[in-house]
Formats: sequence, structure tokens, C-alpha cells
Amino acid sequence: MRKIETEVLVIGGGATGTGVVYDLAQRGFKSVLVEKRDLTHGTTGRYHGLLHSGGRYVVKDPKAATECIEENIILRKIMPHCLEDTSGFFVSTPWDDPDFGDKFIQGCRDTGVPCEEISVAQMLREEPHLNPKISRCFRVPDGSADSFLATQVVAEGARQYGAQILTYHEVKTLIREGNRITGAICHDLVKDEDVTILADMVVNASGAWAGKIAHTGGVEVNVQAGKGTMVALSYRIINTVVNRCKMPADGDIIVPIHTVSVIGTTDESVPDPEHFAIEPWEVKLMLEEADKLVPGFSEMRMLRAWGGVRPLYQETKVADTRDVTRAYTLLDHETRDDLQGFITITGGKWTTFRQMAQVTADRVCEKLNTERECRTHLELLPHPFEPGHNKTYHTLGARLARTEQQKAFGDLICECEMATRSDIERSINEGEAKTLDDIRRDVRLGMGPCQGGFCTLRAIGIWHQLHKLPIEEANVALRDFLQERWKGLLPILWGAQLKQERLDELIYLTVLNADHLPGEKASRLGPAMYEKGTVEHNPDAVT
Repeated sequence: MRKIETEVLVIGGGATGTGVVYDLAQRGFKSVLVEKRDLTHGTTGRYHGLLHSGGRYVVKDPKAATECIEENIILRKIMPHCLEDTSGFFVSTPWDDPDFGDKFIQGCRDTGVPCEEISVAQMLREEPHLNPKISRCFRVPDGSADSFLATQVVAEGARQYGAQILTYHEVKTLIREGNRITGAICHDLVKDEDVTILADMVVNASGAWAGKIAHTGGVEVNVQAGKGTMVALSYRIINTVVNRCKMPADGDIIVPIHTVSVIGTTDESVPDPEHFAIEPWEVKLMLEEADKLVPGFSEMRMLRAWGGVRPLYQETKVADTRDVTRAYTLLDHETRDDLQGFITITGGKWTTFRQMAQVTADRVCEKLNTERECRTHLELLPHPFEPGHNKTYHTLGARLARTEQQKAFGDLICECEMATRSDIERSINEGEAKTLDDIRRDVRLGMGPCQGGFCTLRAIGIWHQLHKLPIEEANVALRDFLQERWKGLLPILWGAQLKQERLDELIYLTVLNADHLPGEKASRLGPAMYEKGTVEHNPDAVT
């Protein structure tokens, strides 16, 4: 069995895990990160893309609100190329408590969240599609974030400081010797072999999976998986993040992210972060609530629906996961469970991942009897693919401008998201993509209105040309990707998107016979998450 020795092993390749390994590597620790699939495969890659101002929590969860605004300011300095400065509105609709606005203003003052009330007339000048019956509007420094790119730049920063990032390495079990965790046994899915990783400290940063990881080491961590369902509109109908000015609830926020608008979210407790379903009532509720903010939203073209799981930590279970704090928790298992060499960081928000990493790395220093200062709040993160393009905010038209400058229209592979052949090749060669879904996260392949209808066959053809990918493997990769796209399409299959899927069916099933091409029906690298999700009590549930 292959063996790796390191000072610190970090489990989890989402925002928190990559943030931890970057901080540790920057402080000079020999560090290894393992992730069972690609980076951002879990919660980080399945949220609505909000850079929190903290406004959402100023009344109900002020500690989380303060954490959010502190980190909002820092992230704008260290990764502006991953963010869009959309600003944010909190609006009072006819369905909301008119007195909540005053509580909101006071909550912003108490937590340090900048807030300015503007006139409804000014709001409608900036966002004319918003409901004209809105009575009050407050501006806060919300934004949108590309969580895929952000995680990649943090991982690249960690690599530049010497960290090792091992994707497609799934933890089978923690290694426990007496009252100490000394490492983990992982399975390398690419080489189909086990790997032993020995470490002085093990950091469990696996989000909603933290309880499962801890259990293999003999300790219990009660992380409740709070499912959030979101629906993406095929248009960017607004350019400002818009929240309902009320206590957080289902379907009360619309986020403009890249070329789409996302309405979210629900908050339903699920027993397993791997297996859950998107229910028809959730999609219906999202669209009904969206209509209260943007009249006619539900009649526009939907792009897809999807779900993610929040890692909500609470020592005792609660009936409603919205009652669980959004602040993060660091568990020192030596003081909590008499188990040395092991700590868990969980909870929190995407916006607070850097702060979570800092307090985790501080605790690692304490455990290893060394003092090393954190510098992650001071250094500009690199751009993994475009050196020098890391100093300004992302803008919606950036890809079009680049394509025009390079005169690369003839090389467009994904016409919806302006991804060129060079983008695809770079993802395969430099980004170390193992599946088409990995390429999607790198360049947004298949994330536009056709949902992979025109670009999937082109992308797999490029991969085959570049690396002589065996025909059977190419077929399986194609089917895996199309199946993942289909899961998000099924809940919103009506109108224009239904017509689009009929065309895609003609391309892939009638012409290319994709469901009967040679090759294994399942891939060990294919998406394992959610493919078995069912809701037995509801036969109409979408899985």
C-alpha cells in the first residue's frame, strides 16, 4: 500500500478544507488535502453563490452576521476576481411585516453591517423588474461569488506554498492508535488503490460529511444536513442580490450569478447528505415566492433545479434546521472526547471560510506547540489560469470581451457560456480534470440554456483527441455528464426548456444512440452524490 507522511492531513475539498490547507501551507506546515471527488463537489459547489453582507442574519443570528461582514471586507481584497460587486437590497413586500424594517436597521447597527435606506423610486430605477408594491428598500454590501473559481484559486495558493491536493481520494477510515488519530486510509479512485496517509494532526473539514468521518475514528459529531433547493432562471432578470426584509425563510432571496438568476432556498433536514430528492412542492414554492419579488418570474424560462446540503452543527437535534445557528464551530476532540491529533471545523457559511480556516490553523499551531502567524487576510490570491487577472472584480461581460479580443468565435465549444476550445484543453491539461463534470466546474461547460446539448459531444471529442481517451471511457464520461444534467432538468421540464430537451434527446438518443454505446454503464469516477436519492413516501419526487 502506498504511504504518504505529512504534518497535517486535511479532509474535505470544499471552501473550508482548501482554506485550511492554504493557511497551513502558508504558515510553513507540510500539508496534504484529500477530497473524495473533485474540489467543490459537495456543498461549496451547490450553493446559490451569495457573498453575504451579514444582513440576512442581523436579527436572528447576530454572531453569524458579524462574522459575515468581517469576512466580506477581507474577501473583496484577497479574491476580487472571484466576486461580482452586485450590491444587495432588502425589500419589504406586501406579504412582509412592515415593522421588521426598523428591527433590521437596528440589527445592522448592532452587528456592523453597512445599511442605507433608499427610496422605492430609486430601487425601481436600478431594478425595474422588482415588484412596484414594495414599500421599503435597504442597500447592503452583498455580492455574488464564483465558488468553483474561488476554491480553485485557494487550492492553487496552497500548492504554491507546497501543499499537496489529492482529489478523487476517498477516506475509508481514520487510523486510530489508542487515544490518538494518526492519519487515514484513503482509496485512490483513479488508480483504484488504497493509500495510507500518516499525519501529526488530522483536520476534519468535510462539511455535512463531518459526522461520517468522525464516526470512523470512534467519536460522534452531530452535523445536521439541511437541504436547500434552488431554481435557476435562464435570464439574469436582476443585477442586484434581492432579499425579503423578514426573518429568513424559504424562497426569500434572488441572486444574480454569471448569466442566470437563482431563487432559493428551502431548508429541510435530511438524514444523509448523499441521498435526497428535489420535491415538486419545493420547486413550486420557489417560483411562487419569486413572483412576490419579481412579478412574472414563474412564467419565464427555467434553466434547472438543484439542491445542496448545509452543514449545520448542534449538539442536540432540532425540529427546524432554520433554528440552527449559521456560525461555525471548532471541535477540539482532545478536550471534548479525549482523542488527540484530531479536530473538526464545521458549520459556517461560504463567506466565512477564510476565518474558519484561520481559527483552525491557530488550533493546529497550539496542538503542535508552535507559533506561526496567519497571513491569509493580507495576500492576494492567484488566478490559476490567467496570471495578472486577479486584481479586479469579475464582470458579466468579461468572457465575451476576451473572446472578441482573441478572435476565438470559431473555437467556441460552449456557446451559452462562451467557453472556447483552449478553455477546455486548459482544464484537461492544467486543471487535471478527470470527468466532464470537473470541466464544467472549471469553465461552466453545459451550464447555459442548452444544458450540454451542443457542447458535451464537442468537449468529449477534444478530450479523446488530446489524450487518446479509449472509446469506452469516452462513452461512459458522456453518459455520466448527460445524466447529471438531466437530474436538474426533470423538475422544471415545461415550456422552452422542454423543447430544448426534446432537441437534446434527438441529438443524443436518436442520432448518437448514446444510451446504447459500448462501455460500462457506471464509472467509478462518475457522480455518486444524489444518484440514489429517493423519497419513498412521495412517488412523484424527483431524484
